[in-house]
This record gives sequence, structure tokens and C-alpha cells, in this order.
Amino acid sequence: MKTPDIFYVEDDIDYAFFMQSAVQEVKDTLNLTIVEDGSEALLKLQHFVDSKIKPKLILLDLNLPGLSGLDLLKFIRDIPYLKSIPVILFSTSDNPEDVKAAAEFGANAYLTKPSGYDNLVKCVHSVHDFWFNQHLRLN
Repeated sequence: MKTPDIFYVEDDIDYAFFMQSAVQEVKDTLNLTIVEDGSEALLKLQHFVDSKIKPKLILLDLNLPGLSGLDLLKFIRDIPYLKSIPVILFSTSDNPEDVKAAAEFGANAYLTKPSGYDNLVKCVHSVHDFWFNQHLRLN
């Protein structure tokens, strides 16, 4: 298995397709791995630990079937091997309580999903510029 640059947990298949397209448009060499629910994500994260695979960035939808994005975030922050991976909550919710909870559980950022494909591409470009071009140089 090739190490994913971005591990994305998203239950909306259409939005996941748009994300895949936007990522390819921004940087076609990025490896994006998508899973559709929290339970599947938990299994994949455990596989990453067992296989010593470490994505460069994790994007979590907040409201997922199985386990929520916040539950997954707690799991990630409790596992030493995964703890250092930047995690962004990526949700349609802009509720301040959701943003606060994400911060309390250790999210590195919280982004509200943009509407429209062009805005998604701009968002992905910004995330890529910060987390891959700027942030990772500091590590």
C-alpha cells in the first residue's frame, strides 16, 4: 500500500469525488485515500499503525456513520504513532460549539466545507500551500 499524503474520511460520495478531482487539479502527484465511514476509518488507522504507514494530513468530516469525526480525532490523539499527524475537521457545520469541541480534542484546524467546485479547489489549494509547502518544512 502506498502511503497516503492525505487520508480523508467522508461519507458523502459525491463530495468525496469532488475532493478527489480538486486534489488532482491542485497537485496531481498527491495520493488521496478516502474512506466513507468512521468504523472503516478506525480500521484503516489501526492498519496504518500496524504497518508503520503515516499519512501527511488527515481530513475528517464531523458527522459520519459509525464513529463521528470527533471520536476519530480522540482516537488519533490517543495513539502515539498517529498523534503528530495534522488533523483538519472538514465539515458543513459552522456551529461554534463544533469548532470549540474540535479544538479541545486536538484538531489542528477546522474548515467549513466550501460550496461549489471552484471554491473547493481554492480551499484545497490553500490547505496544500500551508500544510505541504509551509508547515512541513518546519518539521
